[in-house]
Amino acid sequence: MLAIMLREIRYLKRYKADLFMAIIAPLLVIILFGSMFSAGKPDHLPIVVIDQDQSEMSRKVIHALSVNHTIKIKTITTSQDEAEQLINKTDAWGFVFIPEGAEQRLVSAQDAQISIAYNQSFFSVGNTISSAMLISTLNGIAEYMGDDYLSNTIPYIKMPTPHIKISTLYNPNMSYELFLEPFMVPAVLHLLLCCCVAFAVGQEFKRNTFNQWVTGGNSIHTLLGKLLVYVLIFCFWTWCWMFWLSNIRGYFIAGSICLILTAQFFLYFAYAVISSSVVLATQDLAKTFGFLALYGGSSPSFSGITLPLNNAPVFTQIWSMLIPYTPYAKLQTEQWVIGSDPIISLIPLSILIAFSALFFFVSIRLLRKLTQEQCV
Repeated sequence: MLAIMLREIRYLKRYKADLFMAIIAPLLVIILFGSMFSAGKPDHLPIVVIDQDQSEMSRKVIHALSVNHTIKIKTITTSQDEAEQLINKTDAWGFVFIPEGAEQRLVSAQDAQISIAYNQSFFSVGNTISSAMLISTLNGIAEYMGDDYLSNTIPYIKMPTPHIKISTLYNPNMSYELFLEPFMVPAVLHLLLCCCVAFAVGQEFKRNTFNQWVTGGNSIHTLLGKLLVYVLIFCFWTWCWMFWLSNIRGYFIAGSICLILTAQFFLYFAYAVISSSVVLATQDLAKTFGFLALYGGSSPSFSGITLPLNNAPVFTQIWSMLIPYTPYAKLQTEQWVIGSDPIISLIPLSILIAFSALFFFVSIRLLRKLTQEQCV
């Protein structure tokens, strides 16, 4: 097995394209996503305030909106058409509409008819600004009612306005870096690993070196020697990225780091043996890459990270269970962010091990069959 691993390393040294895909490309992926999410979350997203009331209450609301760092008031206008034009051009992401007579209706215990609209076609941005605009508007109204209207109308009675504390668990800063980067980096790297393994095995057929690869060792050592080189390389880059995120960026690991590292190894090994099984079965790189693009490329979407699977169709839920990335994403969330009891994460880890064992067995059977055919 060691001899085959050394053979694979010499192969990487000889063919620069493969060396780039296995060594340099993972580093570029880490740099790309690290730079993309380094800001944590989007701030100062432009919005419009339509102030037709121009009252003390509307001034309080505008002040509350202006001090919220998530949003930035691009302009204050009295025309709704102007606000809609800015949103259509994506120069603004939403608006707060304060109609004429809003303050008078509010103090008369009527509906102030204040409305909020936002662009939800950009899902994450839409959710971010909608929460910021709603909270700031409510804060402005509460400040007006408590500090201005009630204190002036009933000066001898202290009437406190209700306060409701909202706490965000596990990601209090709502950082995209903590939410998305720990999922996107392994998602891209495991797809890159699949391509490297498929190409490495497929080249044995293309260059007529299959006999050299399988001669002199049993099938288990032959397969492990080739696959472990790539699995260990991608594990190394993933561990370097984890060090950057947890020690440099400060997103500490709340649970067991040993479980996460173990899960990452079996994640990459599972996809490596899946890739080798497909290329050994088809002996066609084009078909293999097509399957890997569908199977590996769908991992983030069907693992329940960005899109919930609670009410998803049966096909979607079954497809999610057939992807090794799904239990890994669950385990990583439990151990990195939440800090769950390690016993809880043994279930997704067992599923990863089962995927690895199943497809390793399939790869061994296919390799032995091909070896016998070559001998005949």
